Parts: sequence; C-alpha cells; structure tokens
Amino acid sequence: MTRKPLKGQHHVSAITANAKENYRFYTEILGMRLVKKSINQDDPSVYHLFYADERGNPGTDLTFFEIPHAGQTYPGTNSITATSLRVPNDAALDYWKTRFTEYGVEYDEITRHSGRATLSFRDFEGQRLILVSDQHDIGVKGGKAWEDSPVPVEHAIYGLGPVTLTVSRPDLTEKVLTSIMGFKETRQYAPLEEGQKPVRVFETGDGGSGAEIHLEERRDLDRERPGRGSVHHVAFRVEDEEDMHKWVEYIKEIGIPNSGFVERYYFRSLYFREPNGILFELATDGPGFEGDESFETLGERLSLPPYFEDQRAEIEAKLKPLDTKQ
Repeated sequence: MTRKPLKGQHHVSAITANAKENYRFYTEILGMRLVKKSINQDDPSVYHLFYADERGNPGTDLTFFEIPHAGQTYPGTNSITATSLRVPNDAALDYWKTRFTEYGVEYDEITRHSGRATLSFRDFEGQRLILVSDQHDIGVKGGKAWEDSPVPVEHAIYGLGPVTLTVSRPDLTEKVLTSIMGFKETRQYAPLEEGQKPVRVFETGDGGSGAEIHLEERRDLDRERPGRGSVHHVAFRVEDEEDMHKWVEYIKEIGIPNSGFVERYYFRSLYFREPNGILFELATDGPGFEGDESFETLGERLSLPPYFEDQRAEIEAKLKPLDTKQ
C-alpha cells in the first residue's frame, strides 16, 4: 500500500504542573488561542490543553497535559529538547524581546541557526522554547494568527517550527526518520554547544520550518528525567484516516511495537518509540476541533469526546475549575 509522505509537525505535547498558570502564560503572554480544553484520554483525571492558531489548524498546536504533582525536569539526552514556534519575520523577534522583558520572561539573545533568526526562551516551568522567524521560509505553510490575540497579528505566533531531538545514538534515530518515515537529511549547522557535533536537519513533505526535525548528538549527558517543563511527544501530520490505516499496517509489518490505530475524536493517531526512546505520534489532519464547539467559542468549556460524555459528572468533579472564557 502506497502511503503519502508525512506533511510536517502536527503537534507537540508537553507537561505542566499548573493548568491555571499555563493558560495565563500561553494565552496572555504568548497570545496563542486555547482551542480545546479537554482531558488526557489516557488519564481522564487531568486536563489536556491545546494552544494554537485561530482554529487549531494542523501544524500549529502546542498542547499540555496537566500533572499537578509533576516533579522537576532534569535535562538530558534521548529527549525532545526544544520546540520552535513560528513568527512572520525577523522584526517580530525584536517585538518579542521587548514583550518578554515587560512580562519577566527568561530569554536569550537573538541568534541565527541554519539561516534563520531565532529567539530562545523559557516558560515559567522551564519549558524550552524557540521563536523562529519565517522571513526566508519557503516550505510548508503556517496557520493563521488569531485576530483577537493580545499580540498584534503582524508579530503573532502562527505555527510550529523545527523540533529538536537530542539523542545518544543518532544513527538509530536517523534510520527511523529516513528509512521508515520518509524524511530526508538536507543540511547541518554549527553545534548548540562548543565541542559537540553539528546539528543535522531532516525534512519531510514540502519541507521548511514546519516540517523539520533537528537532530543533536549528545553522548556526554545522562538520559533526561522528565517532569514539569518537559516534552511528552511530537506528532507528525498524516493526510487523512485512509492513509493512517496504511501507516498502521506498515508499522505493524516492519515489527515496530506500536499502539495500533487510536481514536482521539479530534484526530486519529498511531504511537511508537524510536530506538532512543522518544515517543512519536502520527496524527491525521482532521476532523479538527469544531465538531463539538463553534469557532467563536473554542476552548471555553470542557470538551469531552463522545465516548467520555457518560462520565462527565465524575470527570468534572475531579478537575480543578479552570476559567477559560475569552
């Protein structure tokens, strides 16, 4: 069965210990829209929050599982060590420096990586984030910035950029990316830390910022111990459910342990780990987030997939109230 190429990043899912403060940071400071307030479908006792462009277009979602007692993250290898967020141009980074100073956000100086201007920063839990300028990007399109955001549209975040994987055995991750998932290595750039090997760039689909994985080799670090402020998994875009079933069969045929087809209601998924232990997800572009809420009211109420509706009272009783009315 012929499978269509993966189209780029679909979403990145991370961990927070504080849903209320997380909501404040990503909506009031970063200006992203909360497009879905839902639950972790594998643990309905905790929130799953989706921040994105105006309607949660595929390739724009940064999501968080709330784990209230999550401990500190001890950064290390065999993990997702940076998530990039796309902004329109280089000038937007100057706006963000000023904004970060105003709000007391920890950030680094603007630098260039792989030909793009970037601005690294951390959220209140140390989540490792990078704003990346799309000024010279010609690859997969980003989403559409939310017009009601507190950040002006001309500077707003409107999609996911490159995701950095830091691993101890890059040859094994490379094999999965290229031989199985169809990525191509396109270039390298200077290491993030002196004395290390260059970072390798892999692209899929139409390429560009929204379809890149950056692979960093680090053999001098211990394995990361995840907690609040760490990344749980990265998901890649599959065209539709028909193609997803082809991916499920293919991953099964080549003997990679996997979840099989998973119904998430807002999209359909498949999960597996690459050899260094990083969790990958494949996720369909649709159906999207407007099946149970209107565009105007996205994220304002607790949304439960239909197969959880009969548990609503029990689920709501266990969750701390979180006011997300816009």
